[in-house]
Formats: sequence, C-alpha cells, structure tokens
Amino acid sequence: MIYLDYNATTPLCAPAREAMLPYLGEHFGNPSSIHAAGREARAAIDNARDRLASLLHAKPHELIFTGSGTESNNLAVLGLARARRAAGRHLVCGSTEHHAVLHAFEHLQRHEGFDVTFLAVDDLGRIDPEELARALRHDTTLVSIMAANNETGVIQPMDEISAICRSRGVLLHSDLVQAFGKLPLDLSPGTFDAASFAAHKFYGPKGAGLLYVRSGLPIEPIQFGGAHENQRRPGTENVAAIAGLAAAAEWTLTDSVAEQAREAALRDELAERITGRISAAHVNGDTSNRLANTLNVSFPGLDSETILMALDLAGVCASSGSACMVGSVVASHVLLAMNAPQEYATSAIRFSLGKQTTRDEVATAAEVIVHVVQRLRASRRETGTEAYAVL
Repeated sequence: MIYLDYNATTPLCAPAREAMLPYLGEHFGNPSSIHAAGREARAAIDNARDRLASLLHAKPHELIFTGSGTESNNLAVLGLARARRAAGRHLVCGSTEHHAVLHAFEHLQRHEGFDVTFLAVDDLGRIDPEELARALRHDTTLVSIMAANNETGVIQPMDEISAICRSRGVLLHSDLVQAFGKLPLDLSPGTFDAASFAAHKFYGPKGAGLLYVRSGLPIEPIQFGGAHENQRRPGTENVAAIAGLAAAAEWTLTDSVAEQAREAALRDELAERITGRISAAHVNGDTSNRLANTLNVSFPGLDSETILMALDLAGVCASSGSACMVGSVVASHVLLAMNAPQEYATSAIRFSLGKQTTRDEVATAAEVIVHVVQRLRASRRETGTEAYAVL
C-alpha cells in the first residue's frame, strides 16, 4: 500500500505512542480528582500544556484541550461570536473553509440572527486582503480564515489579513489544522486571536484537539456539565491523547524546515510525472503559495469517486475534496469557489505526502495513477465519452 493521504490523517509517531502508554495503563486517574492518582493525571496535562505553550509562543492558560480539530473550530466560531454578539452580529468567513468552520457560521446565520459574509477567493484560491477590508463593517466582530486549505494546500496571506483585522478591532480566528508543522507559526500577540489544531494531522493521536484563545478574550462554552479547562470546555480530559499531542508536536517541529523541502520536491516530482503523461490533467490552486506536501489534480472527463476506487484497488490511498456517496459525486465546494469548471470540481484528487513518503513510492504511485486514468479513459472511449489522451 502507498499512502498519499496525510492531510486526512497521519500515522502515530513513536514519541507520541510512548508518551501515551503510561496513561493507558497504570496511570489511569481522573485529572479532576484530588487524590494522588488524580494529581498524577493532572500533572501530565499541565506538563503538556506548558510544553505546547512554549512551542507556540503562547501562554499556558490560553490553550484549551478539545476532542478534535472540528470541536476546536466549533468552539472558536460559536463561542467567540456569541460572546461578542452585543457588540455586533456581522461575521466574515472564507468561502473555502473546512466544513467544520463553514457549517458553524451557517448555523449562526440560519438560527441565531447573525449576518455572515462568505468571502470569495480568486481562481487560485487566494483571498484578496482588500476584499476583506471592504467586507468589514462597524458591527463586524469575528473573521475566520484558514491559513492553508486542506484540499488544495493554498496558503492565505495571513499577515495582511491579521493587520486589517487589528486595525479595525475585529477578532481573527484561523483554522491551523493543516498548517501546523508545515508553516512557521507564532501565536505571540499580533497575529491570531484564536487558532485551532488537531493532533492526528501531525502524527499525534485521533481524539485530541487544541484551541488557542488570546488571553483576556471571553468565549462562551458550547457544551455544559463541568468546569474543566477553566470552565471553557467541560468533560474529563483525555490524558493519554493530550500527552501524545504534546509529544507529536515536539517531534514534528524538530526537522520541519528540512522535511518540508523534501516533501515539496517529491510533490513536484509527482506532479511532473502525472501532467507529463496525462494531457488534460490540471493542477488546482496557487502553485507558488501552497503547502509543500499537497497536490490537487483534476482529471476532467472522469469522476473522483471512480478514480479513487480504482486507485484503492491498485494499492494507492488518496482522497477527494468532494463528498462521495454511492451513485453520486458532490463537487468540491473549494474548487467551485475558485471558479473551477464543474468537470474539474467533480474529478479532483488530492495527493498529500508525509514523513514516511519515499521517492520510490512517488514513482510507483505515478505509474499507477497514469495506468488507472488510461484504463478509465479507455472505458469512457468505448461509450463515446473520451475527454483526453494519455501520452
């Protein structure tokens, strides 16, 4: 099996596994208990929080442990918008955000009386900071723009976006789930008011997320039942997963610059091997401003679901930005927002690389991809629907 779906999830790294094991066995105490077993668990959480704060240039009390990146995004959007609704009910959100953010904004708009501006992107997937500035109003309280897109890898101009929000007194949240370990990040005051993370995107465990909220900002909880995480996120903390999150974050950052350069070279090689032999294959997004590990390619005339199934049978794991169901394919909302033709949006495949990806795997995967497309093309040709040639 060749795994090219690291943006979906990553394998658990050894340091994270080792950090988790004690809290899956003998050290099983509830961190809210006052006895020795509970204090031992609480110390593990406090230690993880301190280490993560140091990595992110944040303060420990600014970090909230959650159960996932989705929960972190939901808590940020719903919690910050509701906490500031007396100051204004206008919100701004990027049109290419992850559904964990988009759906939260849509809920506020449909059910809680908020007015949301979904900011357009250009054909490369980039937000125009000037468009953001024009979208802000006197009653705008929150902007949410992801630093790097999960489907295309396109990187947004966060410094410019942050400066605009700061100048207008508007809070800025960013979904950094795909960005951590791939882009330089610094949560010291000046860029983000809130930021979301997910451990399993950087070789940590599933079921562990993190939300940064700048010191002094009120945020309303979206769950109820306890005073955990300074009364911001109730529920007994997942001690093992939190320990694994911190260990994975440290491990990921140890060689991130060199690793991203390595992955970028492999990504470019994969792109060249595909586009060099498939005449109409189209690389989506801003190729000069994207994550080093991400390649999004459309194969017009085919559909994402069929390609993915064929690749899977051939031993290559990839994914699509579209939501695939039996018998139907929903076009990628990200590519449609980029004004991509419908046939591009329904035929896109995302290949995402990681630390374990090798050059041999890239070469083999490229051959498999070309073969699969060639075979599917031949099948379409028999029915008179051939779209392009394989060279």
